This record gives sequence, structure tokens and C-alpha cells, in this order.
Amino acid sequence: MIDLDIDYLRYASRMDAYTLDELMNDYGQDIWNYAYFITKNRAQADDISQEVFLKAYRHISSFRGECPVKSWLLKITFNLCINYKRSAFFRKVTLRDWIRPSETHRSAEDDYIDQMMSDEIWKTILRLPAKFREVLILDIQHAMSLQEMADLLGISMGTVKSRLHRARAKVSAMLKEGDNYETI
Repeated sequence: MIDLDIDYLRYASRMDAYTLDELMNDYGQDIWNYAYFITKNRAQADDISQEVFLKAYRHISSFRGECPVKSWLLKITFNLCINYKRSAFFRKVTLRDWIRPSETHRSAEDDYIDQMMSDEIWKTILRLPAKFREVLILDIQHAMSLQEMADLLGISMGTVKSRLHRARAKVSAMLKEGDNYETI
């Protein structure tokens, strides 16, 4: 990841192609993942991701440098997702496949069991109400601070703490409810 010069972006009246390319390379996957977790739709996540970078390109002059570039892009993503959810085209779907890189070669059985557990956790997270799902994704996927989450979502830091605590409790309870395995 390059270290984009915040001062340059703060005072830029237009963005050059190189900077846009760097933003897309550095933050494209994070933006797509965030859009996907909010919309639960791959096609919408693709559309939103493209639109985020188009908006960033067109409206670079609105970036004041008060937050990291990633937070600014995530805020644009959040707003676009809300607009999509309000539109007539928004449809709910479930997460079917979760791809995660593997650093080591493990047995197929271990990979399968880990994949099943990961799928179950993400399916559980996606069943949460949006206000709980959002804070968990920002915490788990994007490792944002409580203040960054509060700024992004437009809520107080206390509300973020409360939602995060309640979301974790709900996921834990839902996973325990569905646990039909024998303990040895």
C-alpha cells in the first residue's frame, strides 16, 4: 500500500489517473467487501465499488483531510449502500461462498471444517439487523477505531460501543443456539 500524501489530496482540485489507480489498488478490495457486507449482493457491490471511485475522482475537492483516505472512501461506500437499499432494486440474498487465502497447506478435511465454521459465523453476522452488522464488519473487516466508526456512521461513540457489544452478544447467542454438536 502506498502512503498517499494527505496534504496533496486535501488541496487537490482534481485527481490524476495515477492517484486514482493507487486508490483503487490500495482500497478497492476493502471497499468492495464493505459494500458486499451491507448489500449482500455481489452485483451491487461491484456497482457500488465502481461508483465510489468515480465519486472520489469527481469530488476530490470535497476531501478535507480530517480523516484517513480509507475512512473517506468507506463513508462514500456507506452512503451509496444506503441509497441502494432505499431504491426499488435492492434485494436480499445470502452469502454463499466465503473465500479466504490459505498460507499453509493443510488437509482437505481441516480446510472443509474451517470453511464450514467461517461460513456459519458470516451467515450469522449477515442475519443481524443492519445497525449491528455494520459495526461488526467495520470492527472485524476494517479494524476501525470506535471514533472512526462513529464518524462514519454518524452516531455517538457510546452508541457504537453499545451496538458492538450487543452485536457480539447476539452472534454468540445465535451460534450457541445452532450448536447441535456433541461435546466430548
